[in-house]
Amino acid sequence: MEIVGIDVGFGFTKAYNGKNSVIFKSLIGDATDIQFRSFLGEDSSTSNLHITLEDKSYFLGSYAELQSTIREFTLDQEKLIEDFVKILAIAAAGICTDTTVPINVVSGLPVGYLRRDTKKFKKMIQGSHEITFHNRDGQDVTKKITIEKIHIIPQPIGSIFNLIFDDNGKIKNKGLAKQKLGVVDIGFKTSDFSIFDHLQYIERGSTTTDTGISKCFSVIANKLRQESNINIELYRMFQFIESGMIKIRGKEYNISNLKKRVYTHAASAIASDLNRLWENDWDIDTIILSGGGSVELSEYLSPIIDGNVIPIGKDVDARFNNVQGYCKFGRYKWGYSKFLDSREEKKNQPSKDTGAENSEKSSTKETSEDTENTEKPSKGLSWLRRQS
Repeated sequence: MEIVGIDVGFGFTKAYNGKNSVIFKSLIGDATDIQFRSFLGEDSSTSNLHITLEDKSYFLGSYAELQSTIREFTLDQEKLIEDFVKILAIAAAGICTDTTVPINVVSGLPVGYLRRDTKKFKKMIQGSHEITFHNRDGQDVTKKITIEKIHIIPQPIGSIFNLIFDDNGKIKNKGLAKQKLGVVDIGFKTSDFSIFDHLQYIERGSTTTDTGISKCFSVIANKLRQESNINIELYRMFQFIESGMIKIRGKEYNISNLKKRVYTHAASAIASDLNRLWENDWDIDTIILSGGGSVELSEYLSPIIDGNVIPIGKDVDARFNNVQGYCKFGRYKWGYSKFLDSREEKKNQPSKDTGAENSEKSSTKETSEDTENTEKPSKGLSWLRRQS
């Protein structure tokens, strides 16, 4: 049983199957003819991402940024679903998994688009897809990716599932599962606010806003355009924002102070939205910050949020919080732990004598009791598990 979490975001596309993870910019470019390859520089699964899908070839992520003449990038939700999701999701799944059997996928959508886009999202990636990866050594690898089942959940709940479930889809943090939790998921274009009480989704306290990290990038890019007369694409801002320096036409610009002012303003706007939305939810036990944008804004945002905020660990890439949670929830939903148990039982199955039968009955009873105990605190998940 192969279960893959896939997160196609405006900034980055991520996938995780419990063993392998992949991340690349949500950028699609035309596949140009490369006349000379140096075989130097970065050599990872995504550094030279060239694929063919449905008889069309594309460069993806940083490879498109470097090599493509025409590069496509969007901050429009409808365009993302219709033109980007299939290409990016199938590519991510193909890198992440080597299985030839059908896979089940869990993905998420921003709260504000969940009802509108779930069916469309499923239609885009469900079924069989043949994808060819063109490696820079000249070797082509063709894979058949068959997505049998797909389950879409509110995007922010992935971060909760990442904290609550273990890698096999069993609840490990029962205390957190019983709390009233608020999630602030800051992405590239949007920020999602969601509340879950004993894992029940609370519609009243959940919404999507357009205050994502791209707004900060836009302000900084506009300021640089005024000073240098150069338009900088938003997807190229990541490395410059991190270093605090950018070189344009040989001239260096220090953007550290501008970044601090812009981030402080963005954090204040998010905190104001949060306080207004959760005004009557003063009984929230814990607030979770998640998403790639939270890495940038946490030091500005955490001090101005009233409540118990779970800090983002220095050794954790918050961009993977949701997608890892998707995979763990998929393993819970489709009984991955039971699948492992049954596979282990078959491997160690004794000869069919009376003693073996008694042993098997005892083992079955223990497994049943263990499953029952594991499932007890997860009643709030029934609303999610019932969905196809």
